[in-house]
Amino acid sequence: MDLNLITPHYGKLGFADVDNILSIEERAYAHPWTRGNFTDSFSSGYEAFGFRNAELDLFAYFVVMPILDELHLLNFAVDLSYQGQGYAKLLMDKLFAYAKEYTFGSILLEVRRSNARAISVYEGAGFAAIGVRKGYYPAHDSQREDAIVMRRVVDANV
Repeated sequence: MDLNLITPHYGKLGFADVDNILSIEERAYAHPWTRGNFTDSFSSGYEAFGFRNAELDLFAYFVVMPILDELHLLNFAVDLSYQGQGYAKLLMDKLFAYAKEYTFGSILLEVRRSNARAISVYEGAGFAAIGVRKGYYPAHDSQREDAIVMRRVVDANV
C-alpha cells in the first residue's frame, strides 16, 4: 500500500457519471456491468459513490442497494492505474461510514470464486464467507462461475 495517497474527492454518483464508470468497469472486469445495469440501478434508486482525483476524474466507485436493515454491495471497482495504492481500503471505509450513518446492520456481497484479489480485500475489511451461489456469474465459453457470498456486520464503532 502506498502511503503517499492523494486526497481524493468523494461524492455521490449518478446518470451523468455512467460513461466514466463504464470506462473503469470495462478495464477492471472480464465480465463488466453494462450501461443498462448502471442506469437501471440509478433508476431503481440504488446509490453510488466514488473518488475523483485532483482533476476531478473518477477513479473508484461502489454501488449499493438497501434491503431493509442490510446493505447489498452490488459493484465495487478501483481503476487499474490506482490499484494497489490503498484506495480500495479508503473506499471501503466510506462504505462502512455510509452503512453506519443509515443504521444498516450488515453489508452483503457476492464475489467471483476466482477473484482472489477482491476476496483478500474483502476479508481484510472484515467480511467473512457465509455461503456460495452456484453458477451465479457468467464465465468464458458459456460457462458459469460460483459466487462466494460474504457478509460483514456493521459495527457501531466503525
